[in-house]
Amino acid sequence: MRPNTFTISRLAAAADVHVETVRYYQRRRLLRQPERPIGGVRRYDENDVNRLQFIRRAQMMGFSLDEIAGLLQITGERSCEQTRQLTERKLADVRLRIRELRQLERDLEQKVARCAQVPAGEYCPTLDFLERPRKPAATGS
Repeated sequence: MRPNTFTISRLAAAADVHVETVRYYQRRRLLRQPERPIGGVRRYDENDVNRLQFIRRAQMMGFSLDEIAGLLQITGERSCEQTRQLTERKLADVRLRIRELRQLERDLEQKVARCAQVPAGEYCPTLDFLERPRKPAATGS
């Protein structure tokens, strides 16, 4: 084995991902697939480890694989501006999800409180809510 090269299994281990994850990223064209020498094994290098780690860190920040593909293509003088715009959109998405989760938390707290007040043997208000068909939203026409 040449110095600083990896088989796919060693590449996956170095980046702390599964081999199938490496293959999936290759199918998604997030990671290159090196040529296989005749009778040999594909070899990866430190750049491939770095690329996998970049993808993992971006995922930890909440970026989707499609967004990560976009980040990987950003280069040049305006790279920081383009990255900032993508990151601002991600931040707005996160803030929206936080608002939605806070509302869900309030709704669940109300359901728990209502269930705690129901005498034994009575029908559960949470189950009643879940079983009730939703009314269609009113239209303003």
